Amino acid sequence: MHNYLDVVLPIPLERFFTYRLEPEDVGRVQPGMRVAVPFGKSKIYTAIAMEVHDRAPQAYDAKPIYQILDDTPIIGKIQLKHWQWIGEYYMCTLGEVVRAALPSAFLLESETLILPNKEAEVDELELKDDEFLVYEALRYQSALKIEEISAIVDKKYVIRLVNRLVQKGIVLQKEELYEQYKPKWVTFIKLAADYQEEHNLEELLKELSRAPKQIKVLLALFQMRGRTNKPIRLKDLCNESGASRAVVKALVKKSILEEYQLRIDRVQFEGEVTKPNIILNDHQKQALGKIQDSFQEGKVTLLHGVTSSGKTEVYFKLIEDMLAQGKSTLYLVPEIALTSQLIGRLQDHFGDKVAVYHSKYSIHERAEVWNNVLAASKKAQIVIGARSSLFLPFQKLGLVLIDEEHENSFKQFDPAPRYHARDAAIVLASMHKANCLLGSATPSIESVENAKKGKYGYALINHRFGDVMMPDIALVDIKEATRRKRMKGHFSETLHDAIVEALSEGEQIILFQNRRGFAPIVECTTCGHVPQCPNCDVSLTYHQFRNEMRCHYCGYHMAMQLSCLACGNATLDTKGFGTEQIEKELHQLFPETKVGRMDLDTTRGKYAYEKLITSFEQQELDILVGTQMVAKGLDFRNVSLVGILNADTLLNFPDYRAHERTFQLLTQVAGRAGRTQKRGKVLIQSYNPYHQILQQVTTYDFEKMFEQQYYEREQFKYPPVVRIIKITLKDKDFNKLNEAAQWFAQSLRNVLGQTVLGPEYPPVSRIRRDYLKNILVKISRDQPLAPTKNSIKRIEKSFNAISKYKSVRLVYNVDHI
Repeated sequence: MHNYLDVVLPIPLERFFTYRLEPEDVGRVQPGMRVAVPFGKSKIYTAIAMEVHDRAPQAYDAKPIYQILDDTPIIGKIQLKHWQWIGEYYMCTLGEVVRAALPSAFLLESETLILPNKEAEVDELELKDDEFLVYEALRYQSALKIEEISAIVDKKYVIRLVNRLVQKGIVLQKEELYEQYKPKWVTFIKLAADYQEEHNLEELLKELSRAPKQIKVLLALFQMRGRTNKPIRLKDLCNESGASRAVVKALVKKSILEEYQLRIDRVQFEGEVTKPNIILNDHQKQALGKIQDSFQEGKVTLLHGVTSSGKTEVYFKLIEDMLAQGKSTLYLVPEIALTSQLIGRLQDHFGDKVAVYHSKYSIHERAEVWNNVLAASKKAQIVIGARSSLFLPFQKLGLVLIDEEHENSFKQFDPAPRYHARDAAIVLASMHKANCLLGSATPSIESVENAKKGKYGYALINHRFGDVMMPDIALVDIKEATRRKRMKGHFSETLHDAIVEALSEGEQIILFQNRRGFAPIVECTTCGHVPQCPNCDVSLTYHQFRNEMRCHYCGYHMAMQLSCLACGNATLDTKGFGTEQIEKELHQLFPETKVGRMDLDTTRGKYAYEKLITSFEQQELDILVGTQMVAKGLDFRNVSLVGILNADTLLNFPDYRAHERTFQLLTQVAGRAGRTQKRGKVLIQSYNPYHQILQQVTTYDFEKMFEQQYYEREQFKYPPVVRIIKITLKDKDFNKLNEAAQWFAQSLRNVLGQTVLGPEYPPVSRIRRDYLKNILVKISRDQPLAPTKNSIKRIEKSFNAISKYKSVRLVYNVDHI
């Protein structure tokens, strides 16, 4: 009887695949281990082992596995269960979850090698030029990779060329599995055992009296040993002594020094514990007591604390309790920008117990953090990271903290799985029987509703730390200011004077404009033509720094034109404004002032966030202009003024959450001001200062905002009153998409009734040459979710069976926000 193994491949296919196991491998394979398996004609993939059994597949002959890649599982049982839940709940395949969850260093794939066919007789005259170049190269090399062939013939796509050479029998193809992760080894130096005694050392120094550089190296080594007990790196020894590596190598040859190598992590936090004690005020202690009581009842808890109320210290106290119990903590933040400030604060309290995991880290660094968490290492007891960190293989998870829980950055949009990290983290905590705390100054309507119904525990801190007053928020009517010609660029007189006053007192300023680039529209004033992206249904945004127009959806860009592409007149003008234009205006209005800009364009580098935040923190910059990155949980002590340049762009967004998000974003940005004794000032520029949301922001009236928004959601049936599944259909053929969307929506209505909205075009109806149409399915809270999803999946099967709709792609977005 044969034994078989079910595996998950990291590709979007619904089912498991079964492979044959050799008798000697049966005892070795465990669920959660990686195995290399052949798939398709010649490809080799990394798959995750799920179950060993003796049931042969009915539809195909099982192939043998290629290789077992791990000695022990790299994915735990709870982790696999959590991934399966994500796949089922968010209507995607487990393979897509595996692809998103595992660091790419672990997902080995085979690479195609092109080898010369030594038995072939080749007539060189019959070969085309590009074929001859490859043939010639293989006479001097044993094998070529696809990208090497691409470089030789100077073409991007060379698959057809390779296929021609294979058909002519000139070359052979071979698939080779390659390991992406390479551990980092560092060379260290120590004194040889024979010279540890003092009298031997004296003799040695006499012997080396004619080699002053070598003596200098030895003296440097003794000094370094006196300062630290840690192993001494070769690189550090060379820097300390001022000697070259050759001098150190000479001492190694003489057996005076010994060289050895240690494997180290690429990212190491060697922070000292400078603030071991966490001191809470009465408001924080009261909130902490309520949180702990809720945890005793096994409830997820919401901590609603105003900006600068000291929520982070409460988190630290809870982390301290977990460490005392020998359990680990997952600290989720919505933006990578937040981690750089928090890492420093965490190290001050917890030293080297902190690990960081997010997409700005390299594949090697992420693989190392994964291995440390898997091994329950001391240096990964506290994991701080963006949404992808909830996929890590936690062993003794005791606490999940979700900071700024209202943030829509926690929602993954593309590619699948389109999960919400907050909701997935709550499920992860329940699977580990861990405590879960959501924190925010402006919680989401869903979380507040759960707290009001008693499903969640609730703790409130409505006083700022140190009894600092909340910032004074004022609205500036720029419609009136524009009419009276009292605007300086995009700055009202009120905001301009406030900036002058803050600068004169040596204080810092944050200016918020939630749009990057210089201007979103470039328009010809003669004919009205606006340059559009050829791939998407949007205008090109002008970026002055690069002097180009760029699409923010697909990345298409072109040089800024000197004249109109339609009529040829040099009458181009920009409409609207982004962070780049604000930065330029500030340089003109305040030439002596140092201005920084924080948006997607200036934070692409690995350490870009850190450098910007540090320079602003150390008061090297006077004004920081930014998009919503500046709004989230950052703590700057010297900021006295926050200016919001145009609140209307947020309010008028076509989305049912626009008003809730505007309140959250403006309150969060306002919270960056006046975090010390002096009261901060916030100025919100708007064409409609009497809007109810803006009035509620000025009075910090969260309750009123919640009541109004909840009432509207009840009336129009939107979350949290109902659940929403958004189904997006994509195709390059406009007519086919319309027909397919109509068919799909009608089929849904036949099964689910009138709770189906659409199909309708989204605000941007074409992206990357694909036309889009959306269908919304509303599911009432008392209706079970699983049967509805099964009905949708059955309709999808019927839809896929229609041959003319085969090219139409379906994208599911469960709990669409």
